[in-house]
Amino acid sequence: MGRHVIGGNPPIEVTLRRSTRARRLSLRVSRLDGRVTLTLPHRVSEREGIAFVREREDWLRGHLSGITKETRPQIGGTVPFGGEDLAIVAGPVKRARMGEAALIVPDDPARVSARVEAYMKLHARDRLADASDRYAAVLGRSYGRITLRDTRSRWGSCSSTGDLMYSWRLIMAPPEVLDYVAAHEVAHLVEMNHSDAFWTVVGDIFPDHKRCRRWLRENGDRLHRVRFRD
Repeated sequence: MGRHVIGGNPPIEVTLRRSTRARRLSLRVSRLDGRVTLTLPHRVSEREGIAFVREREDWLRGHLSGITKETRPQIGGTVPFGGEDLAIVAGPVKRARMGEAALIVPDDPARVSARVEAYMKLHARDRLADASDRYAAVLGRSYGRITLRDTRSRWGSCSSTGDLMYSWRLIMAPPEVLDYVAAHEVAHLVEMNHSDAFWTVVGDIFPDHKRCRRWLRENGDRLHRVRFRD
């Protein structure tokens, strides 16, 4: 619909979105990138919406100040891997590889992000395939293919044909969190819903699922703040 800028230090850009389904004004701040969105019901004027935002400017700035900015892998920096902050160092290698306590990359700053991303995707596929195989075997079920994507709306999914999709960024999370997501999606091979019966299946094959779900709710946005591409 458009944008409006609230002056100040710093200025705040607000995206205006009209919705025929909305019944009231709604102001949202993305925890991933700090994007501010104002949703206006059909009969509410833009002027009313902007006044609504200005009345809540202090609240808005408070939320924005608590959002961590995006980071980018670089030599001398760190990147989340397996639930830990892994140091990135330059070394005599042709591609990224794991050292004793750091990820070693070629001394080519311009390509660090691409090489770290490739390393993570490779290991994410291996770990997720292994976890999917283990939980599918426990349930006596088989799945189709595994696809890795960089999705922000979900960590995984299971199609009606048994194909599994995962976010490769799960390799950044603690190993048990990655295992939980695999168990969750494999459980859909038995129950294609989120009913009590489904959660019983999840609990049978992964008893600690509540703690891992909580970790994703509280920390998942941090994994998305690592930027690998322009």
